[in-house]
This record gives sequence, structure tokens and C-alpha cells, in this order.
Amino acid sequence: MSLPDSTTVLIVGAGPTGLATALSLLQHDFRDFVIVDAVLKEENTSRAIVVHAATLEALDTIGCGDDIVSQGTKATRFVLGTRSEDLVMPRIEGLKQHTRHPYILVVPQNLVEHALGEKLASSGVTVRRSHRVVGLKRNEANSQLTDVTFEGGKVITAKYVVGADGARSVVRTAAGIGFSDPTSGRGDNVTNLAQMILADVTFEGIDTEGFGLRGTMSPDSYFLFVTLPSSFNQYLAANGQGTIPDTLYRIGCGVPLQDGEIPHSPSKEYLQQLIDRFGPHKLSSDPSTNPNSKPTCIKDVVWSTRFRNHSALADTAFTRLGSGEASAPGEGGAIVLIGDAAHIHSPLGGQGINLGLRDAVFLGEALTKHIKAAESKPLAEVDSILSEFAAARQARALEVIGLTKGLLSFVGVKYRERMFWWLPISSGKLRDWALWFAGRIPFVLNKMAWELSGLGRP
Repeated sequence: MSLPDSTTVLIVGAGPTGLATALSLLQHDFRDFVIVDAVLKEENTSRAIVVHAATLEALDTIGCGDDIVSQGTKATRFVLGTRSEDLVMPRIEGLKQHTRHPYILVVPQNLVEHALGEKLASSGVTVRRSHRVVGLKRNEANSQLTDVTFEGGKVITAKYVVGADGARSVVRTAAGIGFSDPTSGRGDNVTNLAQMILADVTFEGIDTEGFGLRGTMSPDSYFLFVTLPSSFNQYLAANGQGTIPDTLYRIGCGVPLQDGEIPHSPSKEYLQQLIDRFGPHKLSSDPSTNPNSKPTCIKDVVWSTRFRNHSALADTAFTRLGSGEASAPGEGGAIVLIGDAAHIHSPLGGQGINLGLRDAVFLGEALTKHIKAAESKPLAEVDSILSEFAAARQARALEVIGLTKGLLSFVGVKYRERMFWWLPISSGKLRDWALWFAGRIPFVLNKMAWELSGLGRP
């Protein structure tokens, strides 16, 4: 679909955050926007797989919560332990006194994106695809507008440009906004989880009774196991990946740096050896190790990837596009960043897309409030609306970065044979004992569930 010459709001990026922004604008009775994306069609891989209670509460306010819930599986059991022993299980069900969503929703990101896209289409809005932004500059006739240039030379003039275009954001780069780790040096010494794999697989000989969501700690790694919903199989079949009759599982695992660089798309054999080294014994392909006395083996790999755990935060989530010279307040088109364009962090704890979706929902309200106020007041005065939005979202991002770095430091603690010269206990054993003890304290179990849910930092 062709692009218009101008719009009030241009949303760059039609992933979950961009789509949620558009839906939030519609919820606030605003339709003068265009949403574009560089790719021809929506993503067909799972990526993030968890949506927490705070995010579902936010999505409820724009009429999308139930659409997402219908695509996923409600999990109330999350076990953290060693390869052979359960240590602690946060009281997820205890959230029922705080939310109508007292569970961890397991739902792949592509299903979230599809549900949001369908909702947007049903409102008569079309995502303009195959349109890649390559640059921004001030409009020469009106300094409060931004000319957004696309590959091929097309230009859209917009009052507001929303950068929802991911960690390598063109909008952020073109606006000259820095992007770096705000807590560099803190939590960066966790080599066990510096690099990780993610994969969606099927198994032969698997017994997952009582397994639930499971995190497994070992001296050199951390292993994640999650059962994916059957709706994911249905989605893949409907989108050309064929029928997958077996249950799909998400696995994730830290790979020690001494193992070398992870292959680009880890193979079945590579993933199996990681399970045998770091996964629960119940998933081992060695029958002498597996408590079921029979091998559990990967049958098929549907998708696999590698990544490095790192964090970054944009210097600001709201600015006005500069001209290279000193500008008066209110000069330059408005630039707002959300999602991975504004912040990135480890997905540990299922944080993944949650913060970005909440950014998007709250941005719709802030933008429409700003647009309405700007009709009767000078921009220098009403810009406080977007500045306050940006400051609040930056604060939330810092909290999530702190949470995920803390989790990395704990579950991925470096192995030390002795914690202190006078204490002949390894770092991993001390951590495991601490978790076992914490698992006997109801307050701690409730606090763990609360922190994961995000309800204290909407």
C-alpha cells in the first residue's frame, strides 16, 4: 500500500509495541496516524514467550487482554531447582488478590503480534509494509514537523514520530539519541550466562508430569524449560510450516564462554548435548542418568537462535529533532521511543516484550493528551506531558534492567570451590541452600511472584 504525504503520528515498526501503540491511539479516539514496517509480513518465529499480569492489565485498558489470553496457556507453577531437586516455587496463584490475571501467560510473541494485528485490522487500519525508514530531518517550511525519508525516496511529513523499530532503531540513530548500558559494571561479571541459546523443539520419550515452567541451575549454566501452547502449533501450520503433531517446548540454556561461540542456528545435536550437560536429569538422553531409566531425546528443532545478555537504555525517550544548531523550546518535530528502541535487557524472568507493550499502551494516552493540549497552548508548555511520560518509562526500564541483572547474577553465579577460605562450601551450593530455605517462607514466595508479575512497576 502506498504512503500518504503527511500524517500527525507516524509509528515506525509494526511489531507488538508498534501495533499496541496504534490500538492505544484508537482507544483514545485518535485515528490520524500511519503505521509502517520494513518487512513484508509479520514475524513467524516465537521469540519471547511470556506475558505477565501487569502487561495483561495494561492490554485490558485498550481492549486486547482477552485476545492475548485466548492464545496462550495460564501457568501457575514455576519451579526453580537443580538438575535433580526442586528448591523453590514462587506463589503465582497468590497474585489473585491483586489482579484478574493471577498467572504467567505462556504465549509466543508471534501469536501476540498476530492477535494485535488482527485487532487493528478489524478497526480498519492497515499496516503499510515493505517501507523502510532511512532518515529524518526537520521540515524546511515548518520546524515543528519532521520529514521521514524512506528507501526509494518517498517522504512522509509528521508531527510525531514514534520509534518502535527495535534495538537497532533507525529513528533513535537518526535523532542522535545515545544508547548504552546505564549500569555498566554491575552484574556484568556473570560469564555463565553471557551467551545463551533459545530453541523450540519436540521430544521423544518425554515425561513432563508436574514439570510446569522450570528453571534448572548447575555450576556452569542455567537451563529453562517451558511447555508451549497448542495454539502455536496451529499458527505454524496455518503459516506454511506444516503440521506438527507433537507438543512444542521452549528450551533456553547458558553456554560457558570457554565452549567458544555458539553456532548461528544451533543444531539438534548441539542442543541435545547442552540438555545432557545442564538440563534436568529427567530430560537426559542417557538412560543411566535419567530417573525414568529411558532416554529423552530431541525429535525435531522447529527454531533455534543464539544471543548475548546485555542491557542498554536510550539517553531519552522523548526529544525534538535538532537542526544541528541551538533550538528554542518546542522547536523540531517530536520523537518518542518505546520498546527495544528505548531499552533492552535480558529476557530472564520472562520479561521479554512486557515492558515494551506497557510503554505502548501508556504512550497512546500521553500522545493524545499532548495533541489536544497543543491545540490551545504553546509546545514549550505542553511538552511536559511527553517529558513526564519519557521519564516514567525510563525509570521503569531501569527497574527492569536491575531486576534482570540481579536474576542473572543469582542463577548464573560464577562457580567458586570455596566462598571464603574459612567456609568450605561452593558458591553454587550456598546459593542452592539459600533458595531451599527461602522456599519455606511464604512472604518470600509471594514476593518472588510479585516481582516477576510487574504489578509493582506498571
